[in-house]
Amino acid sequence: MLHHVELYVSDLTRSTRFWTPFMELLGYQAESWSGGMNYIGDDLSPYLCLLEAEKAHLSAGYHRKRVGLNHLAFRARSRDHVDQVRSWVKESGYPLLYDERYPFATAPDYYALYCEDPDRIKLEVVAPD
Repeated sequence: MLHHVELYVSDLTRSTRFWTPFMELLGYQAESWSGGMNYIGDDLSPYLCLLEAEKAHLSAGYHRKRVGLNHLAFRARSRDHVDQVRSWVKESGYPLLYDERYPFATAPDYYALYCEDPDRIKLEVVAPD
């Protein structure tokens, strides 16, 4: 089981404007510290840590098709919960992926939303079976 995941972001302030409400909708609490922001769930859930990348490392940017992280997938409580998160993403102006096929973009019985954070990191929120 994972303990935590650290993501470098290009602009911590901009990223926390997305990640804090997104993670709170998923049941995580934001916890600021001197080096970044943590999002803490229950005792068994891995936490997510955001750190601002050093300027010297920003020029390469992020792309999910390069070696490394493709996307992060989060469990929702229900299909209604997925819809709630989707509504927030859409109303907040963040990119929704495959939205023309929502909510079954990848399989007939796989109810999920896909979106991107400000650095174009792909995120998935999936309903239970």
